[in-house]
Formats: sequence, C-alpha cells, structure tokens
Amino acid sequence: MSDIQQTSVVHLVGAGPGNPDLLTVKAERLLRQADIVVYDRLVSEDILDLLPAGATRIFAGKARGHHHMKQDEINALLARVAAPGRVVVRLKGGDPFVFGRGSEEAEYLISRGIAVEVVPGITSASGCSAAAGIPLTHRGFATGVRFVTGHCREDHDLNLNWQSLADPDTTLVVYMGLANVAQIATRLIDAGMPPDLPSAMVSKGTTPQQQVVITTLDKLPVKAREAEIATPVLFIIGHVAALAHTLDADLTAWEEHLALPAAGYFHA
Repeated sequence: MSDIQQTSVVHLVGAGPGNPDLLTVKAERLLRQADIVVYDRLVSEDILDLLPAGATRIFAGKARGHHHMKQDEINALLARVAAPGRVVVRLKGGDPFVFGRGSEEAEYLISRGIAVEVVPGITSASGCSAAAGIPLTHRGFATGVRFVTGHCREDHDLNLNWQSLADPDTTLVVYMGLANVAQIATRLIDAGMPPDLPSAMVSKGTTPQQQVVITTLDKLPVKAREAEIATPVLFIIGHVAALAHTLDADLTAWEEHLALPAAGYFHA
C-alpha cells in the first residue's frame, strides 16, 4: 500500500454474506479507516456500523427492476471520488469478483489510471451453505460444485446451458434466482435432473433473520411461495442438501456465537 499511496486508490472490498464476524481482518481495517464508502444493497447495517463517524456513505444498491444507480454511474462515481491520500472503499456483498461486477469496475478504474486493490470476501455460497449445515462437496454426494446466477434482464429467459448444469453429482448453487425459481426448476428437470433431488433455499444466510427450507427440486417454486421466503436467497441444489439436518447438530455452538436462529430449518 505505501508504495502507491501518492496515487488514487479504490479498494474493492467484499463484505461477505452479511454477518460482520465473517469479514476478513483486512476488510474490517479498511472500513474503520474509510473516508468514503460506496456500498451495495446487500451490505448489512451491522457492517456499516463499523465505519468512522465522519465517513461519507454513498448508497449504490440495485434490486430487480429498480437500480438506485446504474452501473455506468457507479463507475464514474468511483473515479470521481478517488484521490491521493483518500481511503475509498467500494463495498460489495459477498465477494466482489463473484457475481459482483467488481471486475467491471476495476477495469474501468484502471483504464483511467486509478489503482485498484481487491479484498476478497466470503461469497454467499460458502457462507450461507456453512450456516445452513450444507457442505458444498461431500464424498459420495458431490464431486464438484458450480455457481450460476439466476438473474436475467427483464423479459428475457435465463441464458444458461441447462444440459451442462443438470448433473446430479455436482452441487449447483444459484445466486439471485428467486424471481426465476419456477423456470430454473423446470428447465433443470427437463434437462434430466431428478425431480426429487434434494434442494435448499437459504434466505438472509448468516444473519439473525436466516431461514432455511429443505425440499426437492420439483417443489422449490411452490415451497418458496408458501414459506414467503425473503431476498436475498441462495439455492443449493444437489444431494448435499440432504445433509443439512445431520450436520446442523454440530453447528449449535457456531450458531450461538453468530446469533443465528437454531430453529431456522423446516422440511418442505
């Protein structure tokens, strides 16, 4: 850091899945030193509470159908507020390089002579699956894991390779898929995924509001409606979801430490 202190720097920082205890040491240090923080919708208030009293907060959140600030505007904003000696933090939920568009922002800034430091965060797939007691891989259950986004532009179908994704021996983690859960389940089953494949929904994972629903692939859409599951939601599709209740018993102390609801599971 010291050798580039005389140039403008933007820190792309991953805030993790929501619980401030899951921030990296470096992320917390930068937040406590920040002069300006440009943050996303999924960054929790508990994490924002770590900022110094005098820090400038700029909300740049996006939700389905409503962007408080368009991506081009965010890029331009980051370039505008960057200045030598100023600690500028671009704070993103999860990891900035996993469905966070952090690489686009880095590319824009670097092209304008602004240095970028990326501080990884615990991505939602890792944080939420651990909090739900679901391993992403497990011998005899899954030989690998894939991450995909379930979000698409308005009036467009999801542009995913469904045949490739329909592998019951690979855990499939779907980010931002609640609005398209019916399409996701139908297309996977049509591509050959077993309808009764264990599946999970994790809402607001790692936070005190965490909710976990364990069901099967064919029932994901209806159970999401019945549970009135709230965003952000992560879908974990694969045999590993069946391990949630088995491993939950071993997570009691961890849940108490993070103030998680031990009774946050129900089988659907």
